This record gives sequence, structure tokens and C-alpha cells, in this order.
Amino acid sequence: MTNDQIILFCLFIGVFAMLLWGRWRYDLIAFVALLVGLVAGVVPTDQAFSGFGHPATVIIALVLVVSRGLMNSGAIDVITRKLIDTSRALGGHIAMMSAVGGVLSAFMNNVAALALLMPVDIQAAKKAGRPPGLTLMPLAFATILGGLVTLIGTPPNIIISQFREDAIGAPFAMFDFAPVGLSCAVIGIAFVALGGWRLIPVAGNDGGKANQFRIEDYVAELIVPEGSPLVDKRVNTLDEEAEELDTVILGLVRGGRRRPGRARREIIQAGDMLVVEATSEAIDRIKGAWKLEFVGEDKHEKAAGGGMATIEVVVPADSRLDGRSAYQIGLLRRQGVTLLGVSRQGTPFRDRIRQLTVKAGDVLLLLGPAERLNDIVGWLGCLPMSERVTAVTQHRKALLATGIFAAGIVLASLKLLYLPVALAIVVAIYVLTDIVPIREIYDDIEWPVIVLLGSMIPLGAALEASGGTALVAKGIIGATSGFGPAIILLVLMVVVMTLSDVLNNTATTVISAPIAVDIAKGLGVHPDPFLMAVAVAASCAFLTPIGHKNNTLIMGPGGYRFGDYWRMGLPLEIIVIGVAVPAILLFWPIQPWTP
Repeated sequence: MTNDQIILFCLFIGVFAMLLWGRWRYDLIAFVALLVGLVAGVVPTDQAFSGFGHPATVIIALVLVVSRGLMNSGAIDVITRKLIDTSRALGGHIAMMSAVGGVLSAFMNNVAALALLMPVDIQAAKKAGRPPGLTLMPLAFATILGGLVTLIGTPPNIIISQFREDAIGAPFAMFDFAPVGLSCAVIGIAFVALGGWRLIPVAGNDGGKANQFRIEDYVAELIVPEGSPLVDKRVNTLDEEAEELDTVILGLVRGGRRRPGRARREIIQAGDMLVVEATSEAIDRIKGAWKLEFVGEDKHEKAAGGGMATIEVVVPADSRLDGRSAYQIGLLRRQGVTLLGVSRQGTPFRDRIRQLTVKAGDVLLLLGPAERLNDIVGWLGCLPMSERVTAVTQHRKALLATGIFAAGIVLASLKLLYLPVALAIVVAIYVLTDIVPIREIYDDIEWPVIVLLGSMIPLGAALEASGGTALVAKGIIGATSGFGPAIILLVLMVVVMTLSDVLNNTATTVISAPIAVDIAKGLGVHPDPFLMAVAVAASCAFLTPIGHKNNTLIMGPGGYRFGDYWRMGLPLEIIVIGVAVPAILLFWPIQPWTP
């Protein structure tokens, strides 16, 4: 190996190790790796920030804005209202939600599709009196599968399309992914909807009794003011009354410090904070019954002309709160919103609520001014678990938004317009018609993903230019010596899918795409089947909650453990490979090719 190859391999090994560790955000890791590559001289200076202007990066950003426009216009809301009946039996509900989620995610970002449907699914679970863990994982997996169908359904497809343009001079078109992607999506969603959901642990335990976490249970702090009936009472004397109020007393905070243990023998004083575990409704009940106060209630209630309201939200990766505390971002001080409670898959913690480092997957109970609460949730980058406090959709523009988007897709599909240009025109019209207000145009772009992609593309190009990807390709070909291209295709899918289960799928695609091209060159065949294999494998991460953002989003609301995903995810990945390999060989046959 050359010195450049050694440095680059070490860089990528370091990036993978840091991503697996999870201590720092992936965009920071990738950007620092890019800087190290520049300083080490393995990434050319004139290519330093080429990734940020790469068509794949631009398309991903534009697709996210278009997805917001479709949601703002109410076009998607019309579909969900017409097709989703929350009174359906469990099997029928899962089948319908999965089908709708799959279709939506084919034409909008699959994370946005899940964010739109997750509150509907949770509300249906509450009405039916069943654990949301029965239905959220099928929905998340279905939205991941739906993204396989079109170019804009998932970032790996967009990245692969641009790598094909670099390799053979032409990108994949909008619906080139459909034959293979649709085959995988239909069979995969059928498995999920027709019985795969029974493999989820919560599904086989009498309505989830074995699953100790419930999404409604929050650890919260409430102030004991002068005049509260709790003043001068011992904590352990409240047990019977707390049980009647569906509340568990966890401890006491005095002078800003949590008292040792559960403070069972402490005498409650005015100014203390009672630490409780309860549902959002029970928290409201004990507040009234014991005459308690929320933190920040006096300071902000007068400023809230429309009154105060609460909302339950889930924290996705890349939220403003992910890895930070409410105190650090000034949630109460700057926004007038109190973090009332936190649910974390039943994991106990002793940190003060406002000082607790929030993690992706946590479920939060927020209190704030009713008329501003939606905007603040958007500022935080969190996803509401129920209908938003105020309606913000512009239903009269639903047809307009859908028509503009459809026109852009048709023009791009007919190659009358370059896809990034078509999407940019759609975004411009959305802004001009106020479907996406200009002040919100950048709010839905996942900037950490943009930074990750912008940083990884120059590193991937450097590895390819140095001969590093060809070296990996030769290793794979050597390891499968004596087998035909179809077996090599299968091995490539297994390797990429395994990487995607533990790494970000965008990073996995950037690294795997040039390897796929080099494998094809080494075999003297066309790269299309190998690029298609990478596109499918990189998107289908079902074994862990960290493999795909949709898996992370449902972890808290569904009450899932880390090890719950593989039970349905492993057979689903096997099914996807079993369907994808024959479909690729049928629709993208392996044939001789000379670059």
C-alpha cells in the first residue's frame, strides 16, 4: 500500500470507530476527518469543499424542503385522513399504515414520512388501548422500504445515482430504482404487515406487559409552594395517596440538590421539588390535588396570552437538544418553555431534569405558551407525538403543491430538466406562493447530514483516486475467487448491509459506491447491478436503532430495547437480500463492459 492509502484507510477506520462509539455527532467526526485529510495532504486542497456543492448534497437538501411544502399544504394530510381509519383491527391497521407509509416515503424523505404518520399511529394505539410498540416498528420499517422505489426516496439512492454519473457519464433516472426497489418494498412490507410484527417482543407478551417502559411515564419535578398540603409531611406518608393518583414518588430536591436515595423519611418543606414518575395526565392531576407548581410557571404564564399548553415530543438525532440539556440551550430562559418530564425507555437517572443530557429517542413533556409551542418544537427539531396544538396546514394549497411537485418530477423523469434544477424550481415556487414561508426554508434541511455528506465525498474521492477502493475491490474478488459475479453481488450486499446497521447509511454509501464500481471493473462487467446492490443494502438497516434515523425515532415512543430490532429486522434483511439479488440480475443483468 502507498502512504496515501495507509493514511486514508487509517482515517476511515478512525471515522468508523468514532461513529460506533457515538460520543460525538457524525457530522463533526466527518468534518474533522476531512480537515485531517487536508492537513495530511491526501485530499487535494482544490477539492476540500467540493462535497458541499456536489449534486447529491444539493438534491438531498432540496428534497427535504419539498417534503416540508407537501406537509404544510395539507396534501399529505388529505391522504392520511382518507385512508387511515384508527378503528381498524390491529392487523388491518398495520397493513394500511405500512402501505401508506411506503407510498409516501417513495416520493418524500422517508424520515419526514415517518414523522407525519407516527403521531397518527400513536393516537390510534391510545384509542385502541394497545401498546404503540406493536405498530411503530412496522411503520418505521415500511417507510424505510418505501424509500427504495424512487431516486428521491432515500439519500443512498441519490448518492448512488451521482456515482453512476461519475462512473459511466449518466446518472440513474427517477424511476430506475423502481423495478428492484418496488419488488423489495412490496415483499418486505407484506412480510411486516402479515405477520412480521408478531416477532416484536411487545407483540408476544399479552399486550406488552413484559415491556416495562410505557411512553406515558415521565420523570418530572414539581415545586412545593407555601400553602401546599404537602408542607411538613413526610415523603413516605404520601404513598397511598400517590397510588390513587397513579403516581410514584421518586425523590426530593432541596436547595438545588437531589436528596439521597428516594428521600423516604424527609419532611417536605416549602420550596422543595417533588420528583415523581407519572403519565402526563397524572402529573396534571397531582399538580391540582397537592397544589404544586411547574418550574417557570409564574414567570411565563402572564406572557402567554393564549394560555399555557403541554405537548409530548420525541427527540431525533440532530435535534437542537440531542446531547445537550434544557439548561444549556436556555429552553426556559430564552423560549419560555419548561421541560416538565423525560421518558427514557425505563432507564433510571438522578440528574435534575433541566440539567439532564437529552439523548436521541428520549420522549419529552414540554410546557409553554400555547400559541408559540408549535414553533418552539420546530426550533428544537423535535417531533410531536400527537396532533400539534394549532393547525398550521394550508389546505387550500394542497392541489397546487401536489401539482407543482408532480410537474417537477415529470420534467426531470423525461430529462427535460436536470433533477436538481427541477427540484430547485419547485422549492422557489413553494416559497413564492408561501407554501413554505421564506423564514422556514432552511428549518427542515438536516444540516448535520449535509455536513456529513459534504465532508465524506472528498474523502471518498481521495480514497478512490489513491487506488484504495480498487484495493478493497480486489480483496473482495479474491475472497470470492471461483464464484461467479452473482455470488460477489450477494457478498457485497451482505457486507454493505452489515455496515449500514452500525453506521450512518449516507457514510456507508459514500464508501461502498466506488468499491462497487471497482469490483465491476475488476470483473470486466457493467457497474449498474453492483451500484443497485449498494443502494438497496445501504438503505435497509433493520437490526439496530442506530442504523437508520427512523429506527432511532421510534425507540422511545415504542418502548423498544436495543436488542428488540433484530427479531423482526433480521428475517426482513434476509428477505430483502433474497428478493433483491434475483431482481437485480433480472432487471440489471450482469454483462461485459469496458470503461
